[in-house]
Amino acid sequence: MNDWAGIAWLVVLLIANAFFVGAEFAVISARRSQIEPLAEKGSRAAKTALYAMEHATLMLATSQLGITICSLLILNVSEPAIHHLLAEPLGLTGWSEAAVDTVAFVIALVVVSYLHVVFGEMVPKNLAFSVPDRAVLMLATPLVWVSKVFHPVIVTLNWIANHIVRLFRVEPKDEAASTFTLEEVATIVNQSRIEGVLDDTSGAVAAVVEFTDKKARDIAVPLADLVTLDESTTPDQIERSVAKHGFSRYVIVDGEGEPLGYVHLKDVLRAAEGASATKDVVAPIPAKRIHHMVPVLETTDLEDALALMREAGRHLARVRNAKGETTAVLFLEDIIEELIGEVQDATRRGLR
Repeated sequence: MNDWAGIAWLVVLLIANAFFVGAEFAVISARRSQIEPLAEKGSRAAKTALYAMEHATLMLATSQLGITICSLLILNVSEPAIHHLLAEPLGLTGWSEAAVDTVAFVIALVVVSYLHVVFGEMVPKNLAFSVPDRAVLMLATPLVWVSKVFHPVIVTLNWIANHIVRLFRVEPKDEAASTFTLEEVATIVNQSRIEGVLDDTSGAVAAVVEFTDKKARDIAVPLADLVTLDESTTPDQIERSVAKHGFSRYVIVDGEGEPLGYVHLKDVLRAAEGASATKDVVAPIPAKRIHHMVPVLETTDLEDALALMREAGRHLARVRNAKGETTAVLFLEDIIEELIGEVQDATRRGLR
């Protein structure tokens, strides 16, 4: 091989090395949320990109194999060619053959290393990080093709690597992580607000993140903080309690203080209607007017408690501890406020 052919191979190998580096970082950095809609529309490139992302370890093994081969060939083919091209002009300096050989080798090594690191590694890496979604659509198809051509070799290398990883009690993953933990989402939301990328003046987005991490016990009202009424309470007494406290709902308790259910202001209004209104308002409120409360545990997630209350059509939930004892009452309004902020209402909850 002549020297200029070696230079031509240097260009080819740098391009090949850049391809494998860019493909490697694109597969890791690309977001499924951006690729999946394109795949659903029928894009073959997007479907291939999803395949590559779902088989990340194989794609990384393919990239590493390609990078290693390109790097070895660059040093073994291109460096000697540059070395030889430099040796002739350096020989005109009158230096000894050993000095010329050494200087030519050092210059060739520096030039090849510079081109390899900058154009073969850093430039494609930065491009793939900057536009990962576009990069994976362009590079995934040829990368997958290479992985299939050298499938036996790559699978064997990947199998060996996975077993070595398991020796360290770490389970290897085939797919790049495309989900976030609750803490990571909260950090993203907070950082986006600081940088002005996310406009969340109402705090609704942050509230949703915090909401999903809370339990029923975190916002439930302890029994000691409630204004309760006994089961013999009459509609007339409830009406006077409404006038005194301004609450729209009251928890009804038995003689031992155990919650039986709750009544709403509208139940009192219904009792005051009809021909027997005079008699009804001074009689204990009928059991059918007392709404049962949805039972939940103190450790129940707020979103699960909300789903149970919506399914049952109830505004209050009875919160119990691990022993089955009622410790607090959870209000639907409190859950909503955790999600969207304070709710202004003409009436208030049954709190002291």
